[in-house]
Amino acid sequence: MNLPKLPIGAWIEAVEKWMDTNMEPFFNLITLIIRGMVNGLETILRYPPALIIIIIFTLLAWLIGRWGLSAFTAIGLLLIENLGYWDQTMQTLALVLTAALISIVIGVPLGILSARSDRMQRIITPLLDFMQTMPAFVYLLPAITFFSLGVVPGVISSIIFAIPPTIRLTNLGIRQVPSELVEAADAFGSTPAQKLFKLQLPLALPTIMAGINQTIMLSLSMVVIASMVGAQGVGATVYRAVTQVKTGIGFEAGLAIVILAIILDRFTQRAIRRSNNVAS
Repeated sequence: MNLPKLPIGAWIEAVEKWMDTNMEPFFNLITLIIRGMVNGLETILRYPPALIIIIIFTLLAWLIGRWGLSAFTAIGLLLIENLGYWDQTMQTLALVLTAALISIVIGVPLGILSARSDRMQRIITPLLDFMQTMPAFVYLLPAITFFSLGVVPGVISSIIFAIPPTIRLTNLGIRQVPSELVEAADAFGSTPAQKLFKLQLPLALPTIMAGINQTIMLSLSMVVIASMVGAQGVGATVYRAVTQVKTGIGFEAGLAIVILAIILDRFTQRAIRRSNNVAS
């Protein structure tokens, strides 16, 4: 029995065409915001001499993780500068930070909303499953349609791919707050806002930080894919090395991404440990 094929692709393209026609001012606003954030972060990271930025990151690493992390940060960033990938790495860092910040700003409130409403959780969870299992390359197609080529579609696709852990773990962290403490807060007459900001969020902070850590790492994993739609940075160098079969250049650029990933991961891991100490 041959059933007629459902025209899902045609439906999607029709919706995409309608959105492109009727929501252009909205997409222009998003483009303006994202491009402004990326350009601002790039200016902050690339305008000072590289040595100044390396010293700042090393001091931050020392404050967060003491000598081990600060030594790795200094050596890793000096190696990136020596290899000649400093500007590209700062472009990549600006893209990753923009995607991560927007993911946090959107994801944490959605996680809180999901934790406060079982119905909202039932709605959001399948969407998150879809976002995490759909191949990342698919997100590039509508992003190109709505935002053209450049850094903006790269950031948008990174947000879609990276935001689920923040939402999931914010929801999980708040739901794991002991019910006895919540009942005690209710008994003392706490308002929902007081209960959220003075009890639930502080206790859920380690779990939320773990979600933010995963979001940052997933954003960084998208830099090579984002380079396929015009995003600059180390990912673009890796992509060119792949297309030109230049193993040495690809390895050097990949090493810069690895160093940046380890530094960001250790920074957020230390923040998680500190939040654990505060929560306990």
